[in-house]
Amino acid sequence: MEWLFQRCYKEVVLSFRSVLLVSCLFLILLACLFPGLWSIGVQLHSVCTGSYVPGHYSVLVINTPNEQTAKDVGRAIMERRLAASVNILSKTSTMFYWKGEIQDANEILMLVKTKTSRIQKVVDYVRSIHPYGNPEVLSLAVDDGSLAYMKWMDEAIPDD
Repeated sequence: MEWLFQRCYKEVVLSFRSVLLVSCLFLILLACLFPGLWSIGVQLHSVCTGSYVPGHYSVLVINTPNEQTAKDVGRAIMERRLAASVNILSKTSTMFYWKGEIQDANEILMLVKTKTSRIQKVVDYVRSIHPYGNPEVLSLAVDDGSLAYMKWMDEAIPDD
């Protein structure tokens, strides 16, 4: 009888290990596929409900020293299909702390409309070409907006 108990115990342990291994592999596969699954889920949600998922889109605020730099940075972002559109706002007056003192400057602000999943690519790219050592690149999540505009953004920015 003890022999039968030991044999059943070994089979249960081996079965448990197999289930655990398959579960871990499934979770790893799911984690690797998550960005693609998320994108498909957002598109299905949009089609079924006629709306979109808040936070799927973002607006980046980027400062530049002059209009030509803003145009160059904006065009470079657009050429790489990192954003659906870029607005360049005319001269703004800026106050900021630099090396312990308050500074005044005139700058040009850019509003970059993109998918939230593209933010890090935009930030990394802007930092690589921007003339400032530490450019302002701030992200604001879009919580609501025109469904037609959001669909246009999906068409304008390729999936990751």
